[in-house]
Amino acid sequence: MSDDRALKAVGRIEQALDRIEAAATAQQPPTDNEELRRLREVHQALRGRVEGAISDIDRMLAARERV
Repeated sequence: MSDDRALKAVGRIEQALDRIEAAATAQQPPTDNEELRRLREVHQALRGRVEGAISDIDRMLAARERV
């Protein structure tokens, strides 16, 4: 690998590390119990919707197989 290519590769690695570091420091877990409770409620609601959508897809596929 030429020196120029090696320097460019090191530069890209450093940029990637900077992005990883920025993301790691920006995403702090919720410390507020109320916020955590709200996130759990939203998660459960979304999970229910996804399960319902998967059930709908299963029914459609089963109906198609019968045809």
